[in-house]
Amino acid sequence: MKSKFYALFHFLLAWLIRLIFRVRIVNRKNEPKKEDGPYLVCANHQALLDPILICAATKRQQPHFMAKAELFKVPLLRTLIRWLGAYPVSRGKSDVGAVKHAISLLKSGRSVGLFPQGTRCAGKTPRDCRIKFGAGLIAAHAGVQVLPVHIKMKDYKWKLFRRVTIIFGEPIPFEELHYTEGVSGEYARISEQIYDEICRLGEESKS
Repeated sequence: MKSKFYALFHFLLAWLIRLIFRVRIVNRKNEPKKEDGPYLVCANHQALLDPILICAATKRQQPHFMAKAELFKVPLLRTLIRWLGAYPVSRGKSDVGAVKHAISLLKSGRSVGLFPQGTRCAGKTPRDCRIKFGAGLIAAHAGVQVLPVHIKMKDYKWKLFRRVTIIFGEPIPFEELHYTEGVSGEYARISEQIYDEICRLGEESKS
């Protein structure tokens, strides 16, 4: 499901963003089609531009990203990310409202994007970064498939004109997450399962 602005964004700007930031997309065919239902796209997080780059790389559905609340205080950026479907989340504390909103979006047929790391982890390989359990919690309660994505760049640190490779993994059906309601540690386990696949995509890529 896409908004009119998102469709316009792709028509006018997505190709330009991919050109300027030297974005190379691998296995775009893995992106679920509209008829496949909504998905939770999860990726490693290295740079501020990651959500915009993923939006420029996806074209079948519109992923609505969680974005730190501070970004919504920057006038021009606030307008752009809202048009792209982003919604605020307060860092440093449990933002129940943002989590409920993500689950609501997924259950209404819209796709959602988030970063299991919870914050940027520039200059480190994804395996060396800590993750939170939000991805597992949202996937479990929404009951949707998960699209793992790996954002790869030299030294995992973004620089202007440095090549960025976005690798789409195969969607993980909800059933393969093997969620058991009421079992302690399930959200953390599912988050780790998702993140392990994200890391594997990058480790197996030669570019």
